Amino acid sequence: MGFIRGFAQFWYDFIIGDDWKIAAAVLTVLVVGGACVLAGVTGLWLAPVLAVGIALAFVAALLIDVRS
Repeated sequence: MGFIRGFAQFWYDFIIGDDWKIAAAVLTVLVVGGACVLAGVTGLWLAPVLAVGIALAFVAALLIDVRS
């Protein structure tokens, strides 16, 4: 049982890390991108739009942390 708990703790620390807001924002952008692909909305513009979305989410999380 200790191995399973340690394994889960490692992945939690690796993915979530210090800031859960960034992890949630990245997950949200990836879900939106996956929904676009499943809906058939593809093209050369999708990857750059998702990259900008992740960058904006990071900036928003950073501004929230700096402000408070």
